Amino acid sequence: MVRWTLLHAALRAWVIQCWWRSMQAKMLEQRRRLALRLYTCQEWAVVKVQAQVRMWQAHRRFLQVYQAAWIIQSHWRWHASQTRGLIQGRYEVRASQLELDIEILMT
Repeated sequence: MVRWTLLHAALRAWVIQCWWRSMQAKMLEQRRRLALRLYTCQEWAVVKVQAQVRMWQAHRRFLQVYQAAWIIQSHWRWHASQTRGLIQGRYEVRASQLELDIEILMT
């Protein structure tokens, strides 16, 4: 009877220990998954912030280039409109010589 009681007590202790170890493993796995989820969220947040900053920098650079092109084009158009039709010339071909007379008008 004593041996039977000790055997059942040992079996019950063994069952409790197995249950406790499985619970510890589950809790450890839950902590690991939570830590992984938090790490993943932080990494995605960092990636999104980096993407936004890079997009902002690219947009700013595009606007700088666009503005520079606009300034160059506007100056070129002004120059072209100021010099359009103002160069007048006359030329004559003589026997062996070319005489060229160009008059430039500036207004």
